[in-house]
Amino acid sequence: MRLRLVFTRISFLVALIAPSAGSVFAQAPLEPTQLPSRTIFYLLWCGTPTGEVRKTNSLMSLWDDPDFAPVRTALANAMMSDAKSQKEKSSLSREELANFATLLDNPFTIGYIPREGAAPKPATPNAKPPAWNGMFLVYDRSGKEELLSKAVLRMRAGGEDIPTLTDITVAGVKALKVERKSGTNYWAETGKYAVSATEPAVFEEVLKRVTGKATGSSLAELAVYREAKPLLSGGLVEFFLRVPQIKDIAGDADSTSPYLKMLWSSIHLEALHVFAGHISLDGTRTRLLGAVLGDTTEGTLFDIWSAGQKQPQSFVYVTPATIYYNESQFDLQGIYNTLKRALAQPGSNTATLVTSVENSVETRIGMTLPDAFALTSGEFGTLQSSPALQNDKKVYFLGIRNKPDALKLMRTIFSDKLTSEHNEGDITYLKISLKGNQDAKGVAQWNFYHLAMTPNLLLGASKTETLQTAIAQATSSGAASLPKSLQVARSQFPDMLNGFSYFDLQKVDWPALQQQWAAQAAKAATSAKSNDDERKAKQWKELLLNVNPAVFPRHLHSITGASWKDATGVHFDEWVD
Repeated sequence: MRLRLVFTRISFLVALIAPSAGSVFAQAPLEPTQLPSRTIFYLLWCGTPTGEVRKTNSLMSLWDDPDFAPVRTALANAMMSDAKSQKEKSSLSREELANFATLLDNPFTIGYIPREGAAPKPATPNAKPPAWNGMFLVYDRSGKEELLSKAVLRMRAGGEDIPTLTDITVAGVKALKVERKSGTNYWAETGKYAVSATEPAVFEEVLKRVTGKATGSSLAELAVYREAKPLLSGGLVEFFLRVPQIKDIAGDADSTSPYLKMLWSSIHLEALHVFAGHISLDGTRTRLLGAVLGDTTEGTLFDIWSAGQKQPQSFVYVTPATIYYNESQFDLQGIYNTLKRALAQPGSNTATLVTSVENSVETRIGMTLPDAFALTSGEFGTLQSSPALQNDKKVYFLGIRNKPDALKLMRTIFSDKLTSEHNEGDITYLKISLKGNQDAKGVAQWNFYHLAMTPNLLLGASKTETLQTAIAQATSSGAASLPKSLQVARSQFPDMLNGFSYFDLQKVDWPALQQQWAAQAAKAATSAKSNDDERKAKQWKELLLNVNPAVFPRHLHSITGASWKDATGVHFDEWVD
């Protein structure tokens, strides 16, 4: 259920940004200008915004609404419901959890710094070099000193073994070395900041950066950071990842297998320079803006994304009755070429397998894979016009070219699964059996799915009436009937898009949706194969029945998003209003 996934994400986003209303946006403890130049990843949290912003922003006002209390409680229970953790002496009560959650009032920076230089040689020839964990945390503890100390003590008491604590001095700062069977961690509190890391070299370097004692270049001086800088300013949350350096996190270069090195090279990972973006608040709306930036020339991972178009073929099926519409465009030939480069490497076992699978598929469909891909436009999507978001009212679509050849391919692929076919004008209706068996009397088929092939789209639905209704609406109204709200949403993005989505939350029948999901949860609880699955299904049902469905349309109006590809990379822009 896509909406359930959407609101799960929304709830956790709100849980992150709205634990209390006591602070304002603040500077992060460690800015990019302070991070060492070899930093691979960082995330900045600027602290909980002001109470006025909470009243204005739709997500925050939803979180604070008394009718949303069952969801807040459910999230807290979910964090405490694991049976094993309940038995541990360190398990938190709901009150303690709520209290510790206010630590998010303050800013923090987390990041990853790779090893500097080559890994030390192992003690024996067959031993692996020591593992490296370059993660670090810098937290602004202003006003939270006592609460932070309590939280740290609880975490240390929660392990399976009693840690060994050793007082040390690092970079002129008194610190604590915490040793467990599972590993070692370092912790220091200096001025208004708390610093934590696993590697002593990272811990020392971060402490020097925090106290202003460090020398050398910073991340902000690098070209890759300057490339991403327009995506990073003005946010509540800011994230930055140097994509090619992922392989440095994956393992030491000396110990990496030749096949893995060949894989990195074959997919041209270096062409993806950086993944960056931020989350910001804009009045009632919450925005997620980001991009994967790099070299978009042919032969790189950017090949999987289509160049996009101004108005996709599926737009004609969007009417004033449409509640949810999602459309994406991919380059199927580009995806195929990328996978083949990655898997069919000379001399590897997968090269033979790829060739065998490729030959088998081409024999089965009666044409080469490039010819088959050429019959599709790469446009995929979903359209929903049921206020209760009923699955049998959902329509899926795939863009096609050359209908006669595409129809021939469909007949070949489904062969004995195709139970009927007829034409109505320039539309061909197909009935596909998804399940069947054969006995002495012949083949019994059931669980049918319905397809309709137009000159430029293949549409699918679980009911033929759903297809006929969508086609009739498109034929009678056309693109001129696009909802004004959707037209406005579309106009805020570039002309050429390879992805667009729109969800009108005001049109949802929330009470009907609540009852539908509760019935599904009850069914899931009855058919659960384990006690844990049954418990989770019952918790979900209880939450659904206790929350007031009117709380959602009271605060939420729409979710809009788009993606596009240009000479600099692939961009995405998502809005929740």
